[in-house]
Amino acid sequence: MQLYNTLSSKERAHLIEEAGQERLTLSFYQYTHLGNPQLFRDFLFINWNPLEVLGRIYVANEGINAQLSVPAKQFDAFKASLDAITFLEGVRLNIAIEQDNKSFLKLTVKVRNKIVSDGLKDEKFDVTQRGIHVNAKEFNDLLNDKNTLCVDMRNHYESEIGHFDKAITPDVDTFRDSLPIIEEELEAHKEDGKIVMYCTGGIRCEKASAYFKHKGFKEVYQLEGGIIEYVRQVKAQSLENKFIGKNFVFDERRSERISEDVIAQCHQCGVPCDSHVNCINEACHLLFIQCVACQEKMNGCCSISCKEISTLPAEDQRELRKGLHNSNKIFKKGRSKVLKFKQ
Repeated sequence: MQLYNTLSSKERAHLIEEAGQERLTLSFYQYTHLGNPQLFRDFLFINWNPLEVLGRIYVANEGINAQLSVPAKQFDAFKASLDAITFLEGVRLNIAIEQDNKSFLKLTVKVRNKIVSDGLKDEKFDVTQRGIHVNAKEFNDLLNDKNTLCVDMRNHYESEIGHFDKAITPDVDTFRDSLPIIEEELEAHKEDGKIVMYCTGGIRCEKASAYFKHKGFKEVYQLEGGIIEYVRQVKAQSLENKFIGKNFVFDERRSERISEDVIAQCHQCGVPCDSHVNCINEACHLLFIQCVACQEKMNGCCSISCKEISTLPAEDQRELRKGLHNSNKIFKKGRSKVLKFKQ
């Protein structure tokens, strides 16, 4: 039985356009104990592929982390497939604020060592001993408390375009980098401080809050459902919105506009801008912020050298990038000497 994609992203995008049907972008996660992640991975692919589910799903012994695009007409069937799985019955689904039918173009289900890479090897650490979940109103109340320290558990390129007012935003490349840095910075507040953390959809905070409790912090809170659920509740309950700028998302949309504030700048010319792009040179593919003027001037590239390469015939470009691996370990998101105005 075929348990992988047979269509390219381009072919899938064409089919979505032809179908002309609404799709829903959503995400969910759940920590549990999976005895056979590979078997569960195959089960999900077999059940979701016929429903035309697309997205990026990670499964591990510790649970599942999923970002998906589902045809609106198949949503009930998809929800039923979740509820039929004991540990996913009634799981909270974070529906995207802004919808895009092409947010995902493939169904990718991968087995990983962990559903969130954290670098933790402490056997005494128990992820189920998490912090206190708070909703949008409770989160706002905590932010108004002078004894509260608000911590952004996301990476630098995420918080750069949007974050909560007065939040601590560590300048880190990965989630695993942030844990020891935040622990050291907040050390003096273990006994008397209120630590409230947030991330995109809640999954990083689920682990981080448990980690900081394990490290001896007394009052630890986390924004349930992350920024996505916060914005939904703010709109539904007419609450004050304390998030400024955009929320970075990990699909083809790259971000969702939360407030009209533009707090970042074009990495090439310095004008106010908060739109991420990937350098079109396939051997680079650097993620960075680029304004419309620079995009036209640089042909969507991050540097003059990449611009020159992008004008070469496709065969010549393929030859030049042979043996290169454009992974995050080599090409740091938003980190490059060619980006003059990177904050």
